[in-house]
Amino acid sequence: MEALWEFERHHQDALDSSILEILIDTVPDGIFTINNSAQIILWNKAMERITGYARDEVLGKQPSLLSFQYRNGEVCPNDVKKCGLFEKGEINDMDCMLRHKGGWFVPCMKNARVIQDKNGDLIGAVETVTDLTAVRKIQKQAETAHKRLYHSMGNIVGESKPMREIYEAITHAAACNATVLVQGDSGTGKELVAGAVHYQSARTDKPLVIVNCSALPDSLLENELFGHVKGAFTGAIKDRIGRFEEAHGGTIFLDEIGDISPIIQVKLLRVLQEHVIERIGESKPRKIDIRVIAATNHNLTQLVAENTFREDLYYRLKVFTITMPPLRDHKSDIPLLVEHFIKRFNRETGHTITRIADDAMRILMEYQWPGNVRELENAIEHAFVVCNGDSLELFDLPVEVRRLSCDPTTPAINTSKCGQLTRDELLRLLADCDWNKSEAARRLGCSHTAVWKHMKKWNIPLKPDSSTDHDL
Repeated sequence: MEALWEFERHHQDALDSSILEILIDTVPDGIFTINNSAQIILWNKAMERITGYARDEVLGKQPSLLSFQYRNGEVCPNDVKKCGLFEKGEINDMDCMLRHKGGWFVPCMKNARVIQDKNGDLIGAVETVTDLTAVRKIQKQAETAHKRLYHSMGNIVGESKPMREIYEAITHAAACNATVLVQGDSGTGKELVAGAVHYQSARTDKPLVIVNCSALPDSLLENELFGHVKGAFTGAIKDRIGRFEEAHGGTIFLDEIGDISPIIQVKLLRVLQEHVIERIGESKPRKIDIRVIAATNHNLTQLVAENTFREDLYYRLKVFTITMPPLRDHKSDIPLLVEHFIKRFNRETGHTITRIADDAMRILMEYQWPGNVRELENAIEHAFVVCNGDSLELFDLPVEVRRLSCDPTTPAINTSKCGQLTRDELLRLLADCDWNKSEAARRLGCSHTAVWKHMKKWNIPLKPDSSTDHDL
């Protein structure tokens, strides 16, 4: 009888083991176990898929062959006993990368627990590995979608004639693959234009790489743009790709292009002419497929005349030019910009600002904005910091804006009361608003109907014509 029981127990154990093996192999996460000598004794099919290592290749080996690297830059010690698992007893939700048999790294989440026998003695550990490749891909797609939304024309605010011309230019630039030169004063939104061109082009699903050329000295900028090979200079312990290669298939935006040195100018000219780069320390040309958008607040024509900027590079860059207008040339867009920034800062800060006081808006309209849209954005952000209610008031604005540094030759329009408006003031306001009656009404703080009644009273046409030129 005892022999029969032993036979049944033996087969039951074999059955239980087979069921357990099947269950472990059907789990989508990688599972492996090690004994107290840190040797792998179990390796499921998911681990084979995630790592590229077959079960027979790893059994009896150390898990260090996976070369786990953590997000903080630390590398898992080769000796598993030094990783702290056996001392801590567990590792929870460790975000890391493991090296695939093919040499690349796989993003994953690792968990581990020690295994003890019934006497409490340590006999090994079990580790689970969750492949995050698909998750990271979705995250990257979400980030790309967010950037596409941010850089869409919806973030370039304005309805004036100068801004409508910018929208048209962006549409034309996005439809071709030509090099684009974006010119304009600091703070006018040149980077937003570059983003809009890229994300409306056929390269929208490829990288948009942004480089500020004035932020780095020559040696670092060359390395940043072109990369280097191992041993190219002291400290070059491994190959590094540059921003041009990173942008392969997509767009590279070179901001402050007027500040680059003659040496970088020569190298950039070759990129534009031949579409090849060479990493520092090697003579092997590498073919790249990129679209170049450059931007500057300098007068490149003047720099060419002064022999500080190469003429041939200048003409390579200005195949298609977009010139951003200073804010003082399209002040009719200021109310729209203010509304845009109020909505954005409400979302970011949790405030519930609903309006801006008339006298504060008047000051914003009369100020000359040497820092352009960026300065206006900063002024509204400053007002959010000091505002105590649901309305931005005059004294919430920065003091330099309240000083009214406006052009004394341009008289301010009286917008305090629509009833005090003169015909000449209304004509000037309509011209500044590109004859947008709704915008003029918003500027005046009155209704669209009131503006129309004044136009009818003074025999002002609905659209400008030659008869009103002398009045403007």
